Parts: sequence; structure tokens; C-alpha cells
Amino acid sequence: MTTSVETSTLNHAVLRQLIDAANALPVPDRIALLKGLMPGVTREITPRAFTALIAVLLLKGERMYDAMSHPGKGRDTRQVLGEREIECR
Repeated sequence: MTTSVETSTLNHAVLRQLIDAANALPVPDRIALLKGLMPGVTREITPRAFTALIAVLLLKGERMYDAMSHPGKGRDTRQVLGEREIECR
């Protein structure tokens, strides 16, 4: 996880523990976890914010697939823009 103005108030240590624990689960369990989190998230954000969240998740996936297709070559060789480029950070 990267730190930015938007994430500076997050409890990174606790989030990292949760992420590590979730990543230890089998893939079907992780997918169920993601799907299980969605109702609570959608209740607390606007439809527009939800659409933006889905776009960020899609971008994360595309970025990961792009990185896996160029192992060891770094960001400069990738075709998919990252959040930093899109947000001009």
C-alpha cells in the first residue's frame, strides 16, 4: 500500500494484517470475502463513488496482469496506466 494525502489517516498496520490474513485464504474464499464486503460498502457510499471504486479495482487488476506479463522490467515498460498517472500524482 502506498501512502498519499488520501490515505494518510488510514491504520496501515491493521490493514496490512487484514490483507495478509485474507491473502492466506484460498482464492474462492478471497472472492467470497470481496463479494461479502460489497453490501456494506455500497450502503455507505454514493452510486458515483461505487462506480469509481469498481473502476479502481479494474485498473488494479489490469495493472497486475500487465506487470505479470513483463516480469522484472518495471513500470516504464507497462502499457496500463497506474493510479498515479491517472490522478496526476
